[in-house]
Amino acid sequence: MSSVIAAISTGNQVSAIGILRLTGDGCAHIAGKVFTLNSGAPLWEAPNRKLVLGTLRDTKGRVIDQCMAVYTRAPHTYTGEDTVEFHCHGSPAVLAEGLNALFVAGAIPAKRGEFTKRAFLNGQLDLTQAEAVIDLIEAETADAAANAAGQVGGRLQKKLSPIYNHLTDLCSHFHAVLDYPDEDIEDFGLDNYAGTLRTNAKALYELLQTYGQGQIIKQGVTVAIVGKPNVGKSSLLNALAGYERVIVTEIAGTTRDTVEETVMLGSTRLRLIDTAGIHQTNDRIEAIGVDRSKQAVENADLVLFVCDGSAPLSDEDRDVINICLEAENSIALINKSDLGSVVVPSDLPFMQVISICTKSGEGLDQLADTVDVLFANNAPCDGSILTNPRQYDAIRRAYESMLSALQGLKSGQTPDAVLIDVESAMEAMGEVTGNTVREDITARIFERFCVGK
Repeated sequence: MSSVIAAISTGNQVSAIGILRLTGDGCAHIAGKVFTLNSGAPLWEAPNRKLVLGTLRDTKGRVIDQCMAVYTRAPHTYTGEDTVEFHCHGSPAVLAEGLNALFVAGAIPAKRGEFTKRAFLNGQLDLTQAEAVIDLIEAETADAAANAAGQVGGRLQKKLSPIYNHLTDLCSHFHAVLDYPDEDIEDFGLDNYAGTLRTNAKALYELLQTYGQGQIIKQGVTVAIVGKPNVGKSSLLNALAGYERVIVTEIAGTTRDTVEETVMLGSTRLRLIDTAGIHQTNDRIEAIGVDRSKQAVENADLVLFVCDGSAPLSDEDRDVINICLEAENSIALINKSDLGSVVVPSDLPFMQVISICTKSGEGLDQLADTVDVLFANNAPCDGSILTNPRQYDAIRRAYESMLSALQGLKSGQTPDAVLIDVESAMEAMGEVTGNTVREDITARIFERFCVGK
């Protein structure tokens, strides 16, 4: 018998509809203590998956809402257990009083992610699907939502299952021959599985290669805005954000630390990092900001170098340019075009140079087009690419174990030695699919979730 848990599933903000959710054996009887159907029938006799109208009462028996309820019977529910939902008017006070009444009636508070955890433990979702649920909730772009929805639908599991099954067949054949020598089982020859090992190692490698694009889809492109002090870096961030996110003055060095903001530029989601002006300074605090600026350049997917086009390039500009050229992707922006420019594109050693004015917005459309081309998303966004760092780490370890197995095969190691690496690969893959997942890993995964999901 599973305990009955309850939670508000729609947050604590005012909304048109608010949902109270219960799951567990006997949840309809507990819900029926606070909700009476207009028909007079008890809630536990309500038709399956049908909305019914009734009255919700608080702990004092007062009517707090006229709302709808739906009773869904196991096992065909999200959690695999009996489930009841109340679809109330979205007053936080109504939801809070309704939830408290359910607790008094016998339900207990749901923990973070406990509904989805029960779905996983009851076999309704595999682990890739369960983790994708929170990714779908947190998705901030259509591509991120589409990929998460594909994973909820089992797309990633379908890519991993054949690999896991092939390795299972290999190991089981070896152990069958070893454990039952007198049975009529085909002799085990590791060389016969060399092609299988190579094919599946390649499949894992190809999956790992999707992670970079997956991170961009999920988190956006990390962009460091750099330049010497007072060239318009903060003004650029404000112009792209559409509001005064950063203080801007004519005094150089206003920004002394990194400032972040997420924006959509064209069709690309950017995580903008406005940095302190990079220059030589004896100010200890300012020096820390400069060091953080350099670190932001190292970690960025794209670096935007900004210079003041109304003044000749200085040695400080050239020092920043040298730092930017070490980045994989960089674009030069000649700012303050409204003041007339003495800096021309040929002065800057960048593949892409754009003249802009952060005050008027001139050149920002060209910047958007350039970024869209640079980070064009050709990925299918169907759930078949890795976006989760925990999953990436597990698949990486599985791939490395497969490489070790192939190396052992090439060097003539005995089958049992090679299969140690194969089984290590399977164990790592199981951390993604749930085949071999440990309790502590399971707990850590569902800590990401919100209460009520």
